[in-house]
Amino acid sequence: MPNRLANETSPYLKQHQNNPVDWYPWGSEALERARAEDKPIFLSIGYSACHWCHVMERESFEDPEIAELLNRWFVCIKVDREERPDLDQLYMNAVQMLTQHGGWPMSVFLTPELRPFFGGTYWPPHPRMGMPGFSQIVRAVAESWSQRRAAAEELAARLTAALQPDAEGAGQGSLSRETLHGTVAKLRQAYDFEHGGFGNRPKFPQPMLIRFLLRLGQRVPSEEARTMACRSLDKMAQGGIYDHLGGGFARYSVDDDWQVPHFEKMLYDNALLANAYLDGYLATRDPAYAQVVRDTLDYVLRDMTDPAGGFHSTEDADSEGVEGKYYVWTAAEIRQILGDEPGRRFCELYGVTEGGNFEHGTNILHRTGPLTRVAAERGEDPAVWEAEMAAARQQLLAARQQRVRPGKDDKILVSWNGLMIDAMARAAAVLDVPQYGQAAARAARFVLDEVRREDGRLLHCWRQGQARFDACLDDYAYLIQGLVGLYELDFDESWLRAAVALADLLLQHFTDSDTGSFFFTADDHEPLIARTREWTDSSVPSGNGMAATCLWRLGKLCGRGDYLTAASNVLEQGAAWIEQAPLAVGQLLLAADLALGPMREIILLGEPGRDPTAGVLRALRQRFLPNAVVACRSPADSGGGSPLDTAFAGKTWIGEPTVYVCENFACQAPVTGRDAALRLWDELS
Repeated sequence: MPNRLANETSPYLKQHQNNPVDWYPWGSEALERARAEDKPIFLSIGYSACHWCHVMERESFEDPEIAELLNRWFVCIKVDREERPDLDQLYMNAVQMLTQHGGWPMSVFLTPELRPFFGGTYWPPHPRMGMPGFSQIVRAVAESWSQRRAAAEELAARLTAALQPDAEGAGQGSLSRETLHGTVAKLRQAYDFEHGGFGNRPKFPQPMLIRFLLRLGQRVPSEEARTMACRSLDKMAQGGIYDHLGGGFARYSVDDDWQVPHFEKMLYDNALLANAYLDGYLATRDPAYAQVVRDTLDYVLRDMTDPAGGFHSTEDADSEGVEGKYYVWTAAEIRQILGDEPGRRFCELYGVTEGGNFEHGTNILHRTGPLTRVAAERGEDPAVWEAEMAAARQQLLAARQQRVRPGKDDKILVSWNGLMIDAMARAAAVLDVPQYGQAAARAARFVLDEVRREDGRLLHCWRQGQARFDACLDDYAYLIQGLVGLYELDFDESWLRAAVALADLLLQHFTDSDTGSFFFTADDHEPLIARTREWTDSSVPSGNGMAATCLWRLGKLCGRGDYLTAASNVLEQGAAWIEQAPLAVGQLLLAADLALGPMREIILLGEPGRDPTAGVLRALRQRFLPNAVVACRSPADSGGGSPLDTAFAGKTWIGEPTVYVCENFACQAPVTGRDAALRLWDELS
């Protein structure tokens, strides 16, 4: 018989509805039972695209003997980390304190008061390769609780004290441009100069750090910073972490050179990387970066967009129970589809061999080098080669789509949708692809209409017509960032009105009055054992880093000193993190770069949908000006209560278009006309 998870909306929880484990979702029923029966809690946290979550389910949670042990001694709670990032963040911090590492599936044992006293990640069902078996763990924890409970509760008390927010912060500091310039030396220490990226296997893309290096490369200027960023972009786009047929990136690479991915695809990775490649395109004019953006966003439109308008969350690593099966090829399969000679040429470019470069003689597609170089080595026209390869990729994609697809988690998360709205809006502007802007606007309208309470407060998650769970800091900050990006695309001031309303709620409900930084949960959120603040990036940007970023942009656009002050408070609190651990705080680095300036407000009076103003805007969007915000309004529009009334106050229309550039609360003399505006863009960039 199905357990209680059968009534949940989460695809991840539903994957466990037929386990013999007596699972509860997180909620009053389970928590009250633990207190009433004085039983510890076994808390298992994972997500639907997690390969090792599936493995642990098959090995342990479907095992009747292990299930009987869990049911006898514990109240068992299963949580989707994507639905409840508050619980995931809190208990992941505890697991990292206990074990010095983290990951999913996360397995934590709690007192009835929800305090953690033991935890880890994946355990095999029985001892293997130096790891204890999960059945051993369950018995040992149960024995410890029954025989040495005082010691377990003492450890739980110490852990809970360490989780409190006053134990998290690095302390107040000060920022300077020299501080930012000095981070390059620390980033260099972790940089892989052969393969790009940072650190060793498993290797994660780190898009915020790449974007920061591109900005620093322009600001200083620093050829080293620019080279580090571009080598990372090049190597990832050539590697197996990138889906060369369908577009989009996998979560991470299990090797140093980006060849063997962990095949799951996450909405947030593809949003963040699309923005990184857009920056790379603007900074270098390399058309290959623009193509990566197009292919990635086309994948999202094709495979990850809900009919209601929002964007889905994840695609699984596994299909038919095998990791990567959907994505890999044999050389014979490719020749059969493309023909012998075209197949041979494709295999040569994409590293496909008869023996295979992956498991069971299969191949992960990856480019053996830049196409222009490969074509030149063979004395062939790169344009002809690319046209041939593009046709081959379409043939192979069509064949791949006949396979059994990996499972998809189709819930819509406000935070991740905010990231993709921002990426789609920027790509629409930079690449002049209207359908990306239309998708961004449709997703934003969906979130604002369907994933909010009647009082205007955001909820976190939507699936199958049901919006649930209180929103966290990430939901507000990421969505505000996306709404500002949408405004800068179409100059519809309703986006800014929505952004301002959300920013006011963010300040009201998430601000820590003692430090000026932001808590992850609201002041009226479900009470947990700690109310945390997050400074470091995880798989997504830190909430404080993104809040500082979006509040600075919105404050500059709307002339809101309270937003600028709030962003400055965050940066003062996070300055020590930037100095001590820049690798961990990429989003804070981006926010600090904005705040240290120079940051320009570019104000246009003209018709944004009609030349010459439209042409001037197109030209502006081809410049790499990351430290600028842009507002545009028709001369006939008087505003009247708009958040932008301050920005346009005193700005007089002289001719089509009229451009004002403001910096540090002072505006330069206006520039009028197309040619003068284009010269101004060259000066600014």
